[in-house]
Amino acid sequence: MRFTFKLSLVITLLLVPANFFAIPLPQSAPNISVNGQLSANSIKRGGTVRGTVTMDIPVGYHVNSNRPLEKFLVATQLTVDPASGLRVGPVTYPRALLRNFKFSKTKVSVYEGRVVMTFNVSAPANAVIGSAELKGRLRYQSCNDSVCFPPKTQEVSLRLAVN
Repeated sequence: MRFTFKLSLVITLLLVPANFFAIPLPQSAPNISVNGQLSANSIKRGGTVRGTVTMDIPVGYHVNSNRPLEKFLVATQLTVDPASGLRVGPVTYPRALLRNFKFSKTKVSVYEGRVVMTFNVSAPANAVIGSAELKGRLRYQSCNDSVCFPPKTQEVSLRLAVN
């Protein structure tokens, strides 16, 4: 009886740490870099420059596309507030990928890797000459194969001289 008790105690003490380390650690959202740039640092009145915002998504993660196929998924959305007197055209998003994931029975419309969104900035003929700053906000929801993280918004600033 005493031997059985000691053996049970030893086995219990050996298995408890193994079970403790088998508990999965909470997952954290990926570090997605967001950068913006313009095709030129200056624009002439009456002219246009192209703007881009680029996301670099780490391997093993994705973000929902700008047109997710499920209503509960948060779309990737870039908004660019024009500086005074400038005009910003509509954002062009890349083609999405259709992928299967554990959390969905149907395919999901996503972006992976490097994602480049483009838009045009134009200065009317009567635009004020000087420095201008455009503010961009990129809202997205990142996920891996088994979990989606809370939506996030990152800001980007683009400077432009109007001549």
